[in-house]
Amino acid sequence: MDKTIGMIGGLGPEATIDYYKRIVDFFHERNQSLSSPEIVICSVDISRLFRLVDEQRWNSLVEWLVEKIVSLKNAGADFAAISANTPHIVFDQIQAQSPLPLISIVDATLESAKAKGFTRLGLLGTRFTMQSNFFGERFAKENVAVVVPNDDEQSLIHEKLVNEIELGIFTEPTRQQLLTIVENMRVRENIDAIILGCTELPLILNEAPAEISFLNTTAIHVEAICRYCAQGA
Repeated sequence: MDKTIGMIGGLGPEATIDYYKRIVDFFHERNQSLSSPEIVICSVDISRLFRLVDEQRWNSLVEWLVEKIVSLKNAGADFAAISANTPHIVFDQIQAQSPLPLISIVDATLESAKAKGFTRLGLLGTRFTMQSNFFGERFAKENVAVVVPNDDEQSLIHEKLVNEIELGIFTEPTRQQLLTIVENMRVRENIDAIILGCTELPLILNEAPAEISFLNTTAIHVEAICRYCAQGA
Protein backbone atom coordinates (compact mmCIF):
# COMPACT_ATOMS: atom_id res chain seq x y z
CA MET A 1 0.00 0.00 0.00
CA ASP A 2 1.31 3.47 -0.91
CA LYS A 3 2.32 5.77 1.91
CA THR A 4 0.22 8.86 2.61
CA ILE A 5 1.97 11.97 1.29
CA GLY A 6 2.12 15.12 3.41
CA MET A 7 2.91 18.39 1.69
CA ILE A 8 3.38 21.95 2.88
CA GLY A 9 1.95 23.94 0.00
CA GLY A 10 1.00 27.50 -0.82
CA LEU A 11 4.63 28.53 -1.35
CA GLY A 12 3.25 29.53 -3.82
CA PRO A 13 -0.17 28.25 -4.79
CA GLU A 14 0.59 27.82 -8.50
CA ALA A 15 3.42 25.40 -7.71
CA THR A 16 1.22 23.49 -5.26
CA ILE A 17 -1.28 22.86 -8.06
CA ASP A 18 1.57 21.68 -10.29
CA TYR A 19 2.86 19.33 -7.56
CA TYR A 20 -0.59 17.83 -7.04
CA LYS A 21 -1.19 17.21 -10.73
CA ARG A 22 2.27 15.74 -11.26
CA ILE A 23 1.88 13.36 -8.30
CA VAL A 24 -1.50 12.13 -9.52
CA ASP A 25 -0.21 11.76 -13.09
CA PHE A 26 2.82 9.76 -11.86
CA PHE A 27 0.62 7.20 -10.13
CA HIS A 28 -1.95 7.02 -12.91
CA GLU A 29 0.85 6.16 -15.33
CA ARG A 30 2.55 3.80 -12.88
CA ASN A 31 -0.63 1.95 -11.94
CA GLN A 32 -2.28 2.18 -15.36
CA SER A 33 -5.48 3.02 -13.50
CA LEU A 34 -7.21 5.82 -11.61
CA SER A 35 -5.50 4.70 -8.40
CA SER A 36 -3.36 7.32 -6.63
CA PRO A 37 -2.11 7.74 -3.05
CA GLU A 38 -3.73 9.79 -0.33
CA ILE A 39 -2.28 13.30 -0.12
CA VAL A 40 -2.58 15.71 2.81
CA ILE A 41 -1.78 19.33 1.91
CA CYS A 42 -1.26 22.09 4.45
CA SER A 43 -1.44 25.31 2.45
CA VAL A 44 0.32 28.20 4.19
CA ASP A 45 0.76 31.94 3.60
CA ILE A 46 3.71 32.67 1.31
CA SER A 47 3.89 36.29 2.51
CA ARG A 48 4.72 34.99 5.98
CA LEU A 49 7.55 32.90 4.54
CA PHE A 50 9.02 35.89 2.72
CA ARG A 51 8.69 38.11 5.79
CA LEU A 52 10.44 35.64 8.10
CA VAL A 53 13.24 35.02 5.59
CA ASP A 54 13.67 38.73 4.82
CA GLU A 55 13.97 39.44 8.56
CA GLN A 56 16.24 36.39 8.99
CA ARG A 57 14.04 35.06 11.78
CA TRP A 58 15.30 31.55 11.26
CA ASN A 59 14.10 30.06 14.54
CA SER A 60 10.59 31.39 13.92
CA LEU A 61 10.63 29.99 10.39
CA VAL A 62 11.70 26.56 11.64
CA GLU A 63 9.11 26.60 14.43
CA TRP A 64 6.34 27.57 12.01
CA LEU A 65 7.14 24.90 9.43
CA VAL A 66 7.68 22.16 12.01
CA GLU A 67 4.27 23.03 13.46
CA LYS A 68 2.77 22.46 9.99
CA ILE A 69 4.54 19.11 9.65
CA VAL A 70 3.08 18.08 13.00
CA SER A 71 -0.34 18.97 11.56
CA LEU A 72 0.38 16.77 8.54
CA LYS A 73 1.35 13.89 10.80
CA ASN A 74 -1.81 14.32 12.87
CA ALA A 75 -3.81 14.23 9.64
CA GLY A 76 -2.31 10.85 8.73
CA ALA A 77 0.75 11.66 6.59
CA ASP A 78 3.58 9.10 6.65
CA PHE A 79 6.22 11.51 5.35
CA ALA A 80 6.40 15.10 4.17
CA ALA A 81 7.83 17.51 1.63
CA ILE A 82 7.92 21.29 1.34
CA SER A 83 6.83 22.31 -2.16
CA ALA A 84 9.24 25.24 -2.47
CA ASN A 85 12.98 25.86 -2.60
CA THR A 86 13.29 28.93 -0.36
CA PRO A 87 12.31 27.18 2.92
CA HIS A 88 15.16 24.74 2.34
CA ILE A 89 17.41 27.49 3.70
CA VAL A 90 16.58 25.93 7.09
CA PHE A 91 15.90 22.37 5.92
CA ASP A 92 18.48 20.78 8.22
CA GLN A 93 16.98 22.46 11.28
CA ILE A 94 13.46 21.48 10.23
CA GLN A 95 14.52 17.91 9.59
CA ALA A 96 16.13 17.68 13.03
CA GLN A 97 12.80 18.54 14.67
CA SER A 98 10.40 16.91 12.22
CA PRO A 99 8.16 14.09 13.44
CA LEU A 100 8.07 12.75 9.86
CA PRO A 101 10.72 11.80 7.29
CA LEU A 102 11.28 14.67 4.85
CA ILE A 103 12.14 14.59 1.15
CA SER A 104 14.65 17.35 0.32
CA ILE A 105 14.31 19.23 -2.95
CA VAL A 106 18.03 20.06 -2.81
CA ASP A 107 19.18 16.46 -2.37
CA ALA A 108 16.82 15.26 -5.10
CA THR A 109 18.14 17.92 -7.49
CA LEU A 110 21.74 17.05 -6.65
CA GLU A 111 21.11 13.40 -7.46
CA SER A 112 19.53 14.38 -10.77
CA ALA A 113 22.47 16.64 -11.66
CA LYS A 114 24.98 13.89 -10.84
CA ALA A 115 23.04 11.33 -12.87
CA LYS A 116 23.23 13.65 -15.87
CA GLY A 117 26.95 14.28 -15.39
CA PHE A 118 26.64 18.01 -14.74
CA THR A 119 29.52 19.63 -12.84
CA ARG A 120 28.79 23.37 -13.11
CA LEU A 121 25.27 24.73 -12.73
CA GLY A 122 23.52 28.08 -12.72
CA LEU A 123 20.80 28.76 -10.15
CA LEU A 124 17.68 30.89 -10.62
CA GLY A 125 15.21 31.45 -7.79
CA THR A 126 13.99 33.99 -5.29
CA ARG A 127 16.52 36.50 -4.04
CA PHE A 128 16.67 34.49 -0.82
CA THR A 129 17.50 31.25 -2.62
CA MET A 130 20.11 32.86 -4.86
CA GLN A 131 21.82 34.78 -2.05
CA SER A 132 21.77 31.94 0.47
CA ASN A 133 24.27 29.23 -0.28
CA PHE A 134 22.26 26.15 0.67
CA PHE A 135 22.38 24.77 -2.87
CA GLY A 136 26.05 25.65 -3.32
CA GLU A 137 27.21 24.17 -0.03
CA ARG A 138 25.37 20.90 -0.54
CA PHE A 139 26.44 20.52 -4.19
CA ALA A 140 30.08 21.41 -3.44
CA LYS A 141 30.33 18.35 -1.20
CA GLU A 142 29.79 16.28 -4.36
CA ASN A 143 32.17 18.41 -6.46
CA VAL A 144 29.37 20.17 -8.32
CA ALA A 145 29.70 23.97 -8.59
CA VAL A 146 26.69 26.30 -8.39
CA VAL A 147 26.83 29.90 -9.62
CA VAL A 148 24.18 32.62 -9.46
CA PRO A 149 23.21 35.58 -11.68
CA ASN A 150 24.71 39.01 -11.10
CA ASP A 151 23.02 41.51 -8.78
CA ASP A 152 20.93 43.22 -11.47
CA GLU A 153 19.77 39.87 -12.86
CA GLN A 154 18.89 38.65 -9.37
CA SER A 155 16.79 41.77 -8.75
CA LEU A 156 14.86 41.28 -11.99
CA ILE A 157 14.21 37.57 -11.33
CA HIS A 158 12.99 38.21 -7.79
CA GLU A 159 10.76 41.11 -8.87
CA LYS A 160 9.16 39.02 -11.60
CA LEU A 161 8.64 36.09 -9.25
CA VAL A 162 7.00 38.13 -6.49
CA ASN A 163 4.92 40.49 -8.62
CA GLU A 164 3.94 38.22 -11.51
CA ILE A 165 4.84 34.55 -11.51
CA GLU A 166 3.85 33.73 -7.90
CA LEU A 167 0.48 35.32 -8.73
CA GLY A 168 -0.05 33.10 -11.78
CA ILE A 169 0.84 35.84 -14.27
CA PHE A 170 2.97 34.43 -17.10
CA THR A 171 3.87 36.84 -19.91
CA GLU A 172 6.02 36.40 -22.99
CA PRO A 173 8.16 39.53 -22.28
CA THR A 174 9.03 38.17 -18.82
CA ARG A 175 9.83 34.74 -20.27
CA GLN A 176 12.17 36.35 -22.79
CA GLN A 177 13.89 38.39 -20.06
CA LEU A 178 14.49 35.22 -18.06
CA LEU A 179 15.80 33.38 -21.12
CA THR A 180 18.19 36.28 -21.78
CA ILE A 181 19.58 35.86 -18.27
CA VAL A 182 19.95 32.13 -18.88
CA GLU A 183 21.87 32.77 -22.11
CA ASN A 184 24.07 35.41 -20.47
CA MET A 185 24.95 32.98 -17.69
CA ARG A 186 25.65 30.19 -20.15
CA VAL A 187 28.20 32.34 -21.98
CA ARG A 188 29.62 34.13 -18.94
CA GLU A 189 29.81 31.23 -16.49
CA ASN A 190 30.33 28.25 -18.84
CA ILE A 191 27.59 26.25 -17.10
CA ASP A 192 26.21 22.83 -18.03
CA ALA A 193 22.62 23.51 -16.99
CA ILE A 194 20.32 25.83 -15.05
CA ILE A 195 18.59 24.86 -11.80
CA LEU A 196 15.05 26.27 -11.87
CA GLY A 197 15.32 26.84 -8.12
CA CYS A 198 11.85 28.22 -7.59
CA THR A 199 8.97 25.81 -8.10
CA GLU A 200 7.07 28.48 -10.05
CA LEU A 201 9.83 28.99 -12.62
CA PRO A 202 9.03 25.80 -14.60
CA LEU A 203 5.56 27.21 -15.18
CA ILE A 204 7.03 30.01 -17.31
CA LEU A 205 10.30 28.38 -18.39
CA ASN A 206 8.64 25.21 -19.57
CA GLU A 207 11.02 24.55 -22.43
CA ALA A 208 14.82 24.83 -22.34
CA PRO A 209 16.78 26.42 -25.21
CA ALA A 210 18.75 24.02 -27.37
CA GLU A 211 22.06 25.24 -25.96
CA ILE A 212 21.42 24.38 -22.30
CA SER A 213 19.42 22.05 -20.05
CA PHE A 214 17.00 22.94 -17.26
CA LEU A 215 16.78 21.09 -13.97
CA ASN A 216 13.08 21.42 -13.11
CA THR A 217 13.10 21.21 -9.31
CA THR A 218 9.34 20.61 -9.19
CA ALA A 219 9.50 17.59 -11.50
CA ILE A 220 12.61 16.25 -9.76
CA HIS A 221 11.10 16.68 -6.28
CA VAL A 222 7.81 15.09 -7.32
CA GLU A 223 9.58 12.03 -8.68
CA ALA A 224 11.51 11.63 -5.40
CA ILE A 225 8.28 12.05 -3.41
CA CYS A 226 6.44 9.49 -5.53
CA ARG A 227 9.20 6.91 -5.43
CA TYR A 228 9.44 7.20 -1.65
CA CYS A 229 5.66 6.98 -1.41
CA ALA A 230 5.64 3.76 -3.43
CA GLN A 231 8.47 2.04 -1.54
CA GLY A 232 7.25 -1.29 -0.27
CA ALA A 233 3.95 -0.91 -2.10
